[in-house]
Amino acid sequence: MTPFAIAGIQMHVSALQSNVEAMLHRVDILMARFPWTQMALFSELAPYGPLHKFAQPFPNDTLQQFQDKARQHRIWLIPGSMFERTEDGRVLNTSVVIDPEGQIVAKYSKMFPFRPYEEGVDAGTEFCVFDVPDVGRFGLSICYDIWFPETTRQLTSQGVEVLLHPVLTGTTDRDAELAIARATAAQFQCYVFDVNGLSAGGVGRSLVIDPSATVLHQSAGQEDIFPIEVDLDQVRRQRETGLKGLGQVLKSFRDRSVDFSVYDRSSGTDAYLQKLGPLRTPVQGSPAGLQMADPRSMLSTEPPSHHHAPAEATPASLTLPLTSVAHGSE
Repeated sequence: MTPFAIAGIQMHVSALQSNVEAMLHRVDILMARFPWTQMALFSELAPYGPLHKFAQPFPNDTLQQFQDKARQHRIWLIPGSMFERTEDGRVLNTSVVIDPEGQIVAKYSKMFPFRPYEEGVDAGTEFCVFDVPDVGRFGLSICYDIWFPETTRQLTSQGVEVLLHPVLTGTTDRDAELAIARATAAQFQCYVFDVNGLSAGGVGRSLVIDPSATVLHQSAGQEDIFPIEVDLDQVRRQRETGLKGLGQVLKSFRDRSVDFSVYDRSSGTDAYLQKLGPLRTPVQGSPAGLQMADPRSMLSTEPPSHHHAPAEATPASLTLPLTSVAHGSE
């Protein structure tokens, strides 16, 4: 057995003031109650909430406080994510991995901002894989990333055994997201730690799933600190012998007889997608989609131009700002 204790921390998040001191306090509580914990994970945008007006350059004093706290308790610490303002003025939704020495050993920027709601936030392009010595391989994705299985496919194809997944979901699609988290654990034979916030940080219902898609813990709608000891030997055995001795999905993907042309943007396979309307926020009474043609009549044998149709003008009064959508940084 290769045990490793990871704690999720589901807490109230304010959108208008710093949550950093509250986070540091909860780490102290965690380690006082459960001193055997080796890693702590907060929800997406926990330090400053979902408004990217609080974006700041990296590194910064806030990260240093988290580094000091990790060093104090000798734990791995992933303090959710923060909006990062880059030197060229872009805003990224960025998380860091801090080791027990207080060093930042990995950094990840969310690949799929929750568009069209999450306006003004750029997408990251680099994956995050890191090793915990003598334990195993971990990967990081943020909220809406998990809706795109290609992200987890990339991580697990590099050997990731535990997917750390901070989220900020405060909307009615949390049920769907929970189903996706369970499916991800089964599809990729990995642990999934899906940690949501409360108030401006989400509706809670954080989730921990093992590689057989068994729910090890699910929070409700109140604050929760939940350390779970994972066994990475279970991941390794299951990837070798199959989920409950059945499907060996990673090896089946490796030994596939097909390459997927949809990933070749010049193949024309995605012609249907090219016919879909622009990515934009719905407006009141919108008839969008009701006049769409039958997909069978939309597919063309002509090579796609890949020039997306321009978005129709939307009155400024109907454009929803980031602050109006609780799920906005999913």
